[in-house]
Amino acid sequence: MEEAQPAASRRPVMRLLEQLGRKGTLRILWELRDGLPQSFRALRTSTDQMSPSVLNDRLKELRAAGVVELAGAGYVLTEAGAELVRRLLPLNQWANRWLDDTASN
Repeated sequence: MEEAQPAASRRPVMRLLEQLGRKGTLRILWELRDGLPQSFRALRTSTDQMSPSVLNDRLKELRAAGVVELAGAGYVLTEAGAELVRRLLPLNQWANRWLDDTASN
């Protein structure tokens, strides 16, 4: 008999938020947003020297999720990953306005 999954894991948005909430995941996606391939070393540098084991784990998870792939020249977003980042851009715009508002208070 198959074990029941927690209700949250059956909801796609909750599964996505769980994945995005893992340490370093959003940072990796953000650093890959320009579409240029980045080597493991370059990604490590652009993520403020993220631990190699954490970076490796997150890249494996993102590859398994179909969001990142390893191309000849390095890691890049897949089409699905690029769409996800495009959907995060309004959040970045909101964050910029929010930061400006909090700085002026």
